[in-house]
Amino acid sequence: MRNSSQIPSHLEVWGGIECTVNRVGDRYFDQLELNGHANRIEDLDRFAALGIQAIRYPILWERIAPDGLEQADWSWADERLAYLKQLGIRPIVGLVHHGSGPRDTSLVDPAFPEKLATYARAVAQRYPWVSQYTPVNEPLTTARFSGLYGHWYPHQCDDLMFMRALLNQCRATVLAMQVIRQINPQAQLVQTEDAGKIFSTPLLSYQAQFENDRGWLSLDLLCGRVNASHPLWGYLLYTGIQADELLWFQDHPCVPDVIGINRYACSDRFLDERLDRYPLHTHGGNGKHQYADVEAVWVCAEGIYDHFTLLKEVWERYQRPIAITEAHLGCTREEQLRWLKEIWQTAQALYQEDIDIRAVTVWSLLGTYDWNSLVTRADGFYEPGVFDVRSPLPRSTAIATMIQAIAAGQDYHHPLLDLPGWWQRSQRLRYPPVSFIKELGKWTDATVVSTPKMKQVAVTNGSSASTPPLLIAGVTGTLGQAFARICEVRGIPYYPLSRQDMDITNSVAVGEILDELQPWAVVNAAGYVRVDDAEREPHLCHRINAGGAAILADACAQRNIGLITFSSDLVFNGDCHQPYLEGDPVAPLNVYGHSKAQAERWVLQYHPRSLVIRTSAFFGPWDEYNFLTIALRALTAGLPFMAAEDVIVSPTYVPDLVNTSLDLLIDGETGLWHLTNPGAISWAELARSTAQLAGLDASSIQSCSTKALGLQATRPAYSVLGSERGILLPTLDQAIARYVLECN
Repeated sequence: MRNSSQIPSHLEVWGGIECTVNRVGDRYFDQLELNGHANRIEDLDRFAALGIQAIRYPILWERIAPDGLEQADWSWADERLAYLKQLGIRPIVGLVHHGSGPRDTSLVDPAFPEKLATYARAVAQRYPWVSQYTPVNEPLTTARFSGLYGHWYPHQCDDLMFMRALLNQCRATVLAMQVIRQINPQAQLVQTEDAGKIFSTPLLSYQAQFENDRGWLSLDLLCGRVNASHPLWGYLLYTGIQADELLWFQDHPCVPDVIGINRYACSDRFLDERLDRYPLHTHGGNGKHQYADVEAVWVCAEGIYDHFTLLKEVWERYQRPIAITEAHLGCTREEQLRWLKEIWQTAQALYQEDIDIRAVTVWSLLGTYDWNSLVTRADGFYEPGVFDVRSPLPRSTAIATMIQAIAAGQDYHHPLLDLPGWWQRSQRLRYPPVSFIKELGKWTDATVVSTPKMKQVAVTNGSSASTPPLLIAGVTGTLGQAFARICEVRGIPYYPLSRQDMDITNSVAVGEILDELQPWAVVNAAGYVRVDDAEREPHLCHRINAGGAAILADACAQRNIGLITFSSDLVFNGDCHQPYLEGDPVAPLNVYGHSKAQAERWVLQYHPRSLVIRTSAFFGPWDEYNFLTIALRALTAGLPFMAAEDVIVSPTYVPDLVNTSLDLLIDGETGLWHLTNPGAISWAELARSTAQLAGLDASSIQSCSTKALGLQATRPAYSVLGSERGILLPTLDQAIARYVLECN
């Protein structure tokens, strides 16, 4: 039972910054430099506006004293901790976060514990008012990555080095808390660890049990529970660790004041000896059996292990206060919202059961970099979090709005929030599914009934289904089809409308459809797209592109419905020699460009809260008529292909455009945005570089002038798009590589 006199009267909301400083070889990867917080103290005001009560905050050894305490620079920590105190946010100070210390030490250095304790003493002396510490974040995970798998320094791959790294981190935690408490006797240890369950086939149940026992090891050591009766005692001695090293923790327990559980969708694993079911990179073994080790969510019919059951196991095992110290999902925005909702509801259910759970920590306030490669490469792969740092200033996402509501004790509503997350939908399964039969206590092959597709939302008697759809106007075109396809993947209910289903130039028809379907938002993918034909049909082009968009905007505004509509780089005249920004004046050269410029003005006039996205020439894997698909098809057939050399553009990969547009819509962004894959290239060079990447002979590509192509509409010689609001799409080179991979 929890002691109500010692805990908050309600669940707290904490925040956290992904702050890893890990070492790979001789290179340090510093998330605070990548996300910009190292140089942006004003982020703390943004965090305070969320309503969080505490924050896991990095005062990291490698950053403050990389060359020893004598040369430590405390200015950064002084300024920020003082400001947090002023803001009324309680810091939970971290000293090492997946790190291995300065260059003169490592996780397997026998002196590592004493060295970290010396640093901890200096921190506590400088900030005696700090009441909560995490000296070492996730020691077990860090030991596995550094001593067992070889991902991080010192890149060891054996059981002894794994145990040496783990014992050093745990001993460092004990010693650090001892010296901290000499200065502040009330200081608390908030000990974090990643939590997941290992499942297996019956043959490998012994290995799953071993790994599940190992998952508790860092906490067992700190709690003084490791002795001859521990289930891993034999293994620990087998690795070469001496018994007295283990029993030291029994004599010097440092029981966490709060056990912090970090929960991720892919933390659970499944072990299977049937190697033919899984790709080669998942294959491994233990010397006795060969088996695949895969994320359980990709193979287990039931999905991930229940959060409630997992956290209750933590409580029952240790009877110590619990906090969820990392709740984050690197995914699309609606999935991030769904994950946070599920974690928060789990914490509330535990609290109601009188389990001493203190808080949920919204992790990655500023997003994360390169965790798709476990921070072993510097690819610049960014996953947004509560804020998106790809804008000039960190931009609030929908998660920020959700946190503000939760922290204020209010409900947060969004039409997409009550739908199942990807980890709950059967479409997630990548491998032949298995199912756990509780009565038999073993895994069996499963027949999975697919989750119903979320395509058309049924409408009966003029009332929509319980979940309002996203209405896609112009679903038969390239952009409309892409939206439908991606909504299907993302679990976003949508209603597809062709031009015959809804003529956007007919205000009565538009109003009737909106009243009948009651969408939460509309994507206007309809339009007149034939740039050269528009020179012969200017009135039709303007009626559809400008008039139709205005009618749709007015109807959506009257009903408080969100709207995305799309514009073009052809609103510019090409006189600029640097990428056009959203605030640059428009000066179209052709009828199509004029129609789009007029549409922008009218849409924002009638519906100021709509989202108008300017983009450039499309290419993608799902239609047969874009420039690159036609070029590669001609080259594959051995035919020549002509492409303009005198026009510079910034082509846009359709999947990137659609996914980012949906995220911005969910975030509630409004106004004019430029979305295109950063890069400037001529049509001819685009064809050549893509052909070479696809392994085709590019010599058949014939460069020519735009005039030689006989086009009716004048094009700007330069129409590259940049943005003053944020560069949200991956680079053009990365997009082309993914296009080629998708098409092969």
